[in-house]
Amino acid sequence: MRAVRAAIAKRGGRSGAAETAEGGRTPTVVRLLVLATFVVILNETIMINAIPRLMEDMHVTEQAAQWVSTAFMLTMAAVIPVTGWFLQRVTTRRAYALAMGTFLTGTLVAAVAPTFAVLLAGRIVQAAGTAVMMPLLMTTLMTVVPAEHRGKVMGQVTLAMSVAPALGPTVSGVVLEVGSWRLLFVVVLPIAAAVTVFGLRRLEDVGEREISSIDWFSVVVAALGFGGLVYGLSLVGESDRRALGIGVAVAGIAAIAVFALRQLKLQRSGTPLMDLRTLVHGAFTRSLAVMAIGFLAMMGSMILLPLYLQNVRGLSPLETGLLVMPGGLAMGLLGPTVGRVFDRFGSRVLVVPGSAGVMLGLAGYTQISTSTPYGQILALHVLLMVSLAATFTPVFTLGMGALPPHLYSHGSSILGTLQQVAAALGTALVVTVMSARAEGLAADGVAPLDAEVSGMKLAFGTAAALAALMIVLAVTLPRRVAGTGDDAHGADKDAGAPAAGDAAADRERDGDAGAGAVEDERVSV
Repeated sequence: MRAVRAAIAKRGGRSGAAETAEGGRTPTVVRLLVLATFVVILNETIMINAIPRLMEDMHVTEQAAQWVSTAFMLTMAAVIPVTGWFLQRVTTRRAYALAMGTFLTGTLVAAVAPTFAVLLAGRIVQAAGTAVMMPLLMTTLMTVVPAEHRGKVMGQVTLAMSVAPALGPTVSGVVLEVGSWRLLFVVVLPIAAAVTVFGLRRLEDVGEREISSIDWFSVVVAALGFGGLVYGLSLVGESDRRALGIGVAVAGIAAIAVFALRQLKLQRSGTPLMDLRTLVHGAFTRSLAVMAIGFLAMMGSMILLPLYLQNVRGLSPLETGLLVMPGGLAMGLLGPTVGRVFDRFGSRVLVVPGSAGVMLGLAGYTQISTSTPYGQILALHVLLMVSLAATFTPVFTLGMGALPPHLYSHGSSILGTLQQVAAALGTALVVTVMSARAEGLAADGVAPLDAEVSGMKLAFGTAAALAALMIVLAVTLPRRVAGTGDDAHGADKDAGAPAAGDAAADRERDGDAGAGAVEDERVSV
């Protein structure tokens, strides 16, 4: 039966789930994966507010305690590159069972951890399961949802991929107000277990498996490269370990270069771990760039804003979480609406103003002081989150839609990996700029609090400058890409029925519907 469904999907027909999508509703398989992905990704940032409690209970330093978040990011960065190959080998149900089973095991270990080392091991196991869920969700969505409904459905994916990490500190602030840090895992455990059981009862296999061998050299080099880069960037923000961080990051980049050369060789003679032919599709590559800058801005603000509210304004973690919660909720609630607008009008009416909104929100934070009204801070945060919602859903949909079906899993793997790198880079960038400015002013005799505020303003300004680049990239994106399947291969088209001249101009601008698409077919055959 699985083979029959896979064959139908490959020929362009639709299974029951996909027929539901064509009727305007989200397929059950996608709903289940969105829910599961939201639960697991929430844990990436849920420990941020628990650092002081961990230091006290586990008798560890602040640098050691930070590893509960750093190790999670490192594991994600090391595991996600393997998911493109993994998802082609296993069925949807098996991938789901392995991912959620691994996540549940890690959550249980972390909840009962007697020592900090065991807690860290539990976080690593958690992250290994989480790393599979996002690419699984993206690949399944692209397989079962028709092109004309992808924007609406991708809006729900935005809830899991973007809102979950944004709400992590809020959730942890509320939980820590009533219990210990262990409660963060105890609360998640039954929810994740229920989602796992329900998902396995309702989930159906989609797509077609491809049996292939794995290049273990690529696995090792990818882990060293992406993991090393993320780790190095996490150290750059610490003034006493900045030199070490730069060295580790440079070594990671060198390993990534070796990894890329290896993949190019395997594309000619074997099966690559991460197929870089995805990058010949211009719409996909430019969407990646916009997404990376957007994630960098989001993670940067997630670091700076709590520091400002707690260190400068004296708010508690719970009060900080409640203040930023409306922005996260607005981002999630707008996701499906943004998706419907994309389905009807294309990307530019959303991504260009969304990118401008991101820049304006960050620029607004450059005016903060020790007495800025909280209403102003809240309004700027809502503007930032709404603008990111208007950006993420279109670029995810547009970028993945530019790929042929046999590259969906590799595209989602690259997307997830770049998110982790962008998050680490955003954190390192704003912390480095902030601390360097604050230390310089403090050395000149400026009051510590004023020096810290000035450092934060400069860091927000740096992020706003990057968002300006985001606008430049946004205007180069096509309004939409032509359908799905091998007939598309990333060819751009405008909404509705464009004139021949417009379509030709779009194809020329993209430059990937020609040689890149032909090369893909030649190699795959």
